[in-house]
Amino acid sequence: MGKVEKYIREVLEERGALHMALIDPARMEAREAGEVAKVAEEVGTAAVMVGGSIGVSEHMVDEVVKAVKGACGLPVILFPGSPTNLSRYADAVWFLSVLNSMNPYFIVLGQVQGAPVVKRYGLEAIPLAYLVMGVGGTVGFVTQARLIPYDRPEIAVAFALAAQYMGFRFLYLEGGSGGEPVPPHIIRAVDENVEIPIVTGGGIRTPELAKAAVEAGADIIVTGTVIEEGGDLRSKLKSIVAAINEAGRRRREARSSLAHP
Repeated sequence: MGKVEKYIREVLEERGALHMALIDPARMEAREAGEVAKVAEEVGTAAVMVGGSIGVSEHMVDEVVKAVKGACGLPVILFPGSPTNLSRYADAVWFLSVLNSMNPYFIVLGQVQGAPVVKRYGLEAIPLAYLVMGVGGTVGFVTQARLIPYDRPEIAVAFALAAQYMGFRFLYLEGGSGGEPVPPHIIRAVDENVEIPIVTGGGIRTPELAKAAVEAGADIIVTGTVIEEGGDLRSKLKSIVAAINEAGRRRREARSSLAHP
């Protein structure tokens, strides 16, 4: 286990749940990305993810990562849509496989292309199983995912169990950028059947949605669209992070009471 994964697990142990901010280099210039990262750190975000599904080059990722690193002390984790989304300046990379893709490229062949670059750059690779659900959004289209419908939680559970048994250390339930978030009943069904931490993102724009996801069993909440929409970013992020921390605190207390009746 590398230092970034160790840090994530320690924060999860301390807070019960955590927030990560997602910055898409195709939608945000480096200067603005640095400003977002600074605000995110100040309101309690645990890490910054950098990546996008389409229109992202390595140079674009490099510039955004450097800006984020210069503006805050948070770990920067790459969230690559392709091998060209890797950057030597990041701290770690979600080494992800889109398990429900219909195209082997997004399950393993792209990873084969990117693996030597990850090693050359000295990036910490964190194995992540990625499941695209609901309408899927751009990522569902690009990865040719066979989308998991929200009315079939048993399918999500089966994929999640397979991911755990295959050795993935984190599980990402993706609702698609700008779409409907993964509903609580799906998160709850998965959480009741797997032991690896659950990450979820896509369409989480409000504190209420973030809180509901944590209460259902999500460990890491990722927000990207709410960052891109502009407005009072500090206020929006602060309220979302506060909701996540509060739900995480209650979860931690509930677990403690069960362990020490």
